[in-house]
Amino acid sequence: MYPVDLHMHTVASTHAYSTLHDYVARANACGIKLLAITDHGPDMKDAPHSWHFINMRVWPRIVNGIAVLRGIESNIKNIQGNIDCSTQMLNELDLIIAGLHEPVFAPKDIHSHTEAIISTIAKGDADIISHPGNPKFPINIRAVAEAAAFYNVALELNNSSFIHSRIGSAINCRKIAKAVRNAGGYLALGTDSHIAFSLGNFEHCIRIINETEFPHDRVLNVSPRRLLNFLIERGKANIIELADW
Repeated sequence: MYPVDLHMHTVASTHAYSTLHDYVARANACGIKLLAITDHGPDMKDAPHSWHFINMRVWPRIVNGIAVLRGIESNIKNIQGNIDCSTQMLNELDLIIAGLHEPVFAPKDIHSHTEAIISTIAKGDADIISHPGNPKFPINIRAVAEAAAFYNVALELNNSSFIHSRIGSAINCRKIAKAVRNAGGYLALGTDSHIAFSLGNFEHCIRIINETEFPHDRVLNVSPRRLLNFLIERGKANIIELADW
């Protein structure tokens, strides 16, 4: 149903187990047409060095018929909304995901979490906020959804949150989908795959979308072109090699 997967990790993040080649092979097997590799930002202990992200310029845009975006899941560092993504990294990357992660930002309180995410959204570097339904980081869902819609930033439904990590996210994710729907914003779907076998499995995200009657045309994953247009709308450069996608 959704031919785009926007969140996955390779062996460059050493708690993951697949390579770019593994993901491309799996994409061809499961119907994914465009994927974004989004390894953890360098403030995570086992994340790749910043050079890893800068050197993504050597990647082909299309590998065995699959469009590949150069991305990062950066870490929100503080309530001011700073992320571990340098200007040089930003200049090389197609997609910036930002999220709260315990090793970098210790859980505090709903006000601090909300301020950190809204500040990140307002700064303008992040295209997607990852797993905002994490119960360890409670937020003012309506305020975050309205800020995201205002600044044209997508909030993520993270399929892994229902399976392996951040268990207990379902109630929050349902509320987030409703709040984003009401605010007129966008949802982004990510499997948060740490191994290629889960690529493209949006089972739980789809259930939330159906339960909340979220508009299909405001899910960024409906087509490669929808996602690419969103990034252009956010001021990203048009990727010439993907002009016909």
